[in-house]
Amino acid sequence: MRRNVLVAIPVAALISIAAFSQAPAPAFRKVTSVEGITEYAFPNGLHALLFPDPSKPKITVNMTYLVGSRFEGYGETGMAHLLEHLMFLQTRTRTDIKKELTDHGADMNGTTSFDRTNYFETLTASDENLRWALGLEADRMVNTRMEKSILDKEMTVVRNEFEMGENSPSRTLFQRTLETAYTWHNYGHLPIGSRSDIENVPIDRLAAFYRKYYQPDNAVLTIAGKFDQAKTLAWIVQLFGPIPRPLRKLAPTYTVEPVQDGERTVTLRRVGDVQEVMAAYHIPAAAHPDADALEVLAGVLGDEPAGRLYKALVESKKAVSESVDTLSLHDPGILMASATLRQDQDLDEARAILIRTMEGMAAAPPTKEEVEREKTRLLKDIDLEMTDTEGIALALSEALGDGDWRLLFLSRDRIKNVTEQDVARVASLYFKPSNRTVAEFQPDKSPDRAAIPKTPDLTALFKDFKGGATISAGEVFDPTPANVEKRVVRSKLANGMNVVLLRKQTRGGTVVAQITMRFGDEKSLFGKSAAAGLTGPMLMRGTKNKTRQQIEDEMDKLKAQISINAGPNSVNAELQTVEANFAGALRLVAEMLREPSFPQSEFDQMRQEYIASVEKTRTDPQSLAVTDLRRRLTPYPRGDVRYVATAEEDIEDLKKLTLDDVRQFYAQFYGASNSQFVAAGQFDAAQIQKLAAELYGGWNSPLPFQRIVNLYQKNAPADLKIETPDKEMAFLVDGMRLKMSDEDPDYPAMSLANYIFGGAFSSRLERRIRDKEGMSYGISSSVQVPAKDDGAMFVASARCAPQNAPKVEASFKEELARALKDGFTAAELADAKKAWLQERAVARSDDGTLVATLANREYFNRTMMFDQALEAKVTALTPEQVSAAFRRIDPAALVTVKAGDFKKAGVYQ
Repeated sequence: MRRNVLVAIPVAALISIAAFSQAPAPAFRKVTSVEGITEYAFPNGLHALLFPDPSKPKITVNMTYLVGSRFEGYGETGMAHLLEHLMFLQTRTRTDIKKELTDHGADMNGTTSFDRTNYFETLTASDENLRWALGLEADRMVNTRMEKSILDKEMTVVRNEFEMGENSPSRTLFQRTLETAYTWHNYGHLPIGSRSDIENVPIDRLAAFYRKYYQPDNAVLTIAGKFDQAKTLAWIVQLFGPIPRPLRKLAPTYTVEPVQDGERTVTLRRVGDVQEVMAAYHIPAAAHPDADALEVLAGVLGDEPAGRLYKALVESKKAVSESVDTLSLHDPGILMASATLRQDQDLDEARAILIRTMEGMAAAPPTKEEVEREKTRLLKDIDLEMTDTEGIALALSEALGDGDWRLLFLSRDRIKNVTEQDVARVASLYFKPSNRTVAEFQPDKSPDRAAIPKTPDLTALFKDFKGGATISAGEVFDPTPANVEKRVVRSKLANGMNVVLLRKQTRGGTVVAQITMRFGDEKSLFGKSAAAGLTGPMLMRGTKNKTRQQIEDEMDKLKAQISINAGPNSVNAELQTVEANFAGALRLVAEMLREPSFPQSEFDQMRQEYIASVEKTRTDPQSLAVTDLRRRLTPYPRGDVRYVATAEEDIEDLKKLTLDDVRQFYAQFYGASNSQFVAAGQFDAAQIQKLAAELYGGWNSPLPFQRIVNLYQKNAPADLKIETPDKEMAFLVDGMRLKMSDEDPDYPAMSLANYIFGGAFSSRLERRIRDKEGMSYGISSSVQVPAKDDGAMFVASARCAPQNAPKVEASFKEELARALKDGFTAAELADAKKAWLQERAVARSDDGTLVATLANREYFNRTMMFDQALEAKVTALTPEQVSAAFRRIDPAALVTVKAGDFKKAGVYQ
């Protein structure tokens, strides 16, 4: 009997085989091409999707393995997710994968779902980075180290992630709903798995799972961004070609969830401050035509503010929020509706309204207006997603898990054709009491059951599918500070508004803009933080000429994403759309900013939402610890805009706040005299300059503005403990004040020192406490340095199991002492410089980030040459300078706050 033996193949050997063998390179064949994405197949079973986009200097490499929690057997729950973690550690040819990713400045992650697992890295576009990323994926496909010592350390990290989820009643209630809705199918288990399986899975069983599924014939490699296709195909052949097609044959999963034959119920009782109710209904697989009609149906029910559930539950004040989501998967999935209530609201009444609204859709079918509105919103989101290659690469992973990457486009096309009759039909088919999970069993002589259709034959489904037109590509744009600055055009309106325009050709003709207005001063804003916080978001709830729903409809017609958020002394409007609709979107934003109507009903709903969101934090370890630390490092009197309120104080202020307070705040402070208008993307600069003057040039601020300073205040050290009963995850945070601004000579060195110590993906803290000791799912540090002012802060935080908190705290202090005593090495510095610079380059290739950067620089009378100078200073740093700057941190001055169920764990007693 032949055995399928997996042999370690070093990447160097793979390259040398391809480079020096006299045999011809392995062949590949083109499978199909849809909307600029081309699929290739290779002899060993590997498939690759190539999506070139030269408009931005970045590239995403995404490896999708067609395995997720659906494939796990008894005792194996969470195995696919455990394996995802191990893939970031070591191979037989690499000792530190996370460090390599960091050194290349990669934006990276791995995710595990029900039907697939994926790993991606987005990097600055270059031949060296692309070849390295492909080599990494080829290496960990066959050479990942499967050893008990490695599993034992990483298992505790994964368990900590499990515990973090257990802290959330909403996440746990979702898990309980799935467990009850599915009796046999593995969709009844979340990919995180059960605690016992995570803790006890044998390494040989995990290794067998890896050898079985992590093979070229079960993988799809996606490359999106700026790259040479011919070179890339050659490198795929060189790096993946020597990996043989496995001898084993993968059998498809075959468990079919039986038709549900009666209502089911589940109750969860835990510590918490809000109530929730969920209702789930079985639905067909993502490939089935009904899935897209159900997606529209979910929006008709759950969207704000037009959704039927929103009107029935939130507008009527029976709940503070609601949502409806479809879990469309490879096999038949779930549509789930939920509502969140405060403790003084009636849970039984809300449950009855939720069920009655959903199951009443058959008797009160959706209107054409409701369906068209939701289709417009969904198609807008898809169109905007298609302008970002990284987003597309990750979306393809989801479609691959569902059965075929072309489902991404087929679903879009099907949504276009959904009618109100289709939506009414699927509501009638699937929203039945016998298909519902929230009620108890009741005998029924004539059960009315929902039979879920089989997953379609995907080969037949795509036999003649061609897809739509390929989206237009943008220009090749180099986002270096000097090049950005060369393209920027600045001007000032008569009332003082600064206008900053960066015109360039973009993929899909997209454009991003930000309007920021600042107001008031320390004295005039005293005691008005609650009013300031609600005034900004209320601007999207209605204008003199438009209701909230009309605003939402107009945004969808304009293919615009718009948000308005406010701080205690500023309001910020952000929008993204396409060139043809940019002027219209700007006029809509100006209407919201200048002509709000402040409806009483919307104010009441928003205030309740804010109160409920604050109430959720009252027992959350992270919220409690961070708030306590911030209060000690920012000691201002209550009423000052810099004051850090407790949850109880926030709730008290919100309950006192009236609509008149909001209206008066708007009248007293809002105007455009102290503001920035920043746009980047594809537009007519002269037209937009003229439009900015028309919309804002005559709008003056009622009161003068004075920047609120952030000055250094020495803090007193402290060591504090907060008990949070019945919480599975603890949170630790340390912090202190530093006297430093971003103009301080030590600022570049301090930034890089923190990057090495706790800011990078493979920082010293990560490598010690997460990777080596396996004590924390997430640990990091940051140095928060303001512009101009000197009130900086050093903060480090970690999540862990309560019983591990003392060890995590001790390890952090040891690492801090070592860094202060021994400093940083030349090798660490060289790697950090390269990664830090590449991360900044990747960030600037995102127009939203670039617009925010330009706005910040404009506010402080700076140009992008500030960034160029900063990067030059970082490039020139020596280990001595970086080590000396980090020594401005004083361990004796730290404030330590830890929150968790320490009493139950028997620690810190």
